Amino acid sequence: MALTNFAGAVAVITGGASGIGLATAQALYARGAHVILADINSDGLQRAKEQIRQSNSDATGIILSIPTDVTSEQQVQSLMGQTIEACKRIDLVITSAGVGRGGPIDLFTATEMQTMMNINFMGTYHCVQAALTTMRQQQSGYFVLLSSVAGKLCAPMLTGYCASKWAIRGFSAALRAELHGSGIGVTTVYPAWVETPMIHQEEEGMRLLNVQALLTADQVAAEILQAVTEERRDLTLAPNPDIALMLQIMKDDPDKAEQLAGEAFRQRMAEISDRQ
Repeated sequence: MALTNFAGAVAVITGGASGIGLATAQALYARGAHVILADINSDGLQRAKEQIRQSNSDATGIILSIPTDVTSEQQVQSLMGQTIEACKRIDLVITSAGVGRGGPIDLFTATEMQTMMNINFMGTYHCVQAALTTMRQQQSGYFVLLSSVAGKLCAPMLTGYCASKWAIRGFSAALRAELHGSGIGVTTVYPAWVETPMIHQEEEGMRLLNVQALLTADQVAAEILQAVTEERRDLTLAPNPDIALMLQIMKDDPDKAEQLAGEAFRQRMAEISDRQ
């Protein structure tokens, strides 16, 4: 069921200390929602809480900040429990907690792969599991699950990231089918590169990937809220012409998309090698 009025709605947002999570929390609070911010960064969480309150001084909604490691089932259960205790319900859960890391598969360790899957995918799973009982009792609720265009593409040097984001894609599709007719909606979000702190964490890797961020967190947040009101299953945001083209090719001919991605990667590596 679409959530068409955010006034008074209770929204839990992971990754709420920065980036898309923070921008979406600000947009929701400005529309009258009660916002529960969750993030592993407790200091950043407090700063985000104050930023939201100051930027929307006329808003009267509740803002809670709850330090949470989304890889911990117990902490996520506690997050949802504290939300219910304070607000009596859960109307919207946005899973924007995530990490991005690239590199050649030869050097991408099992520990790095497990960490990425634990945060990006298992964090999403924990949030759905923890909120679902309450939403079923209400016979209403909404999930916004953050994937990425990497969840639809075959990006060299991003094997772990692609794996985690494809996992969210498959999980959300099956979840929608399972929740059909329950009154609980699911939107999966597939943004291209967004200007957030995450893309600046590994400058060298981003250079090799030729990253061009054409989306802002505020733009993604606005699109997310619109998608929720329309109960859109798929929100793909790809202003980059090359990414948009590759998405279309991947849809029409996955084998060709893989071949083109591989050829483009080899050419870029050769160009970088020549410059050195």
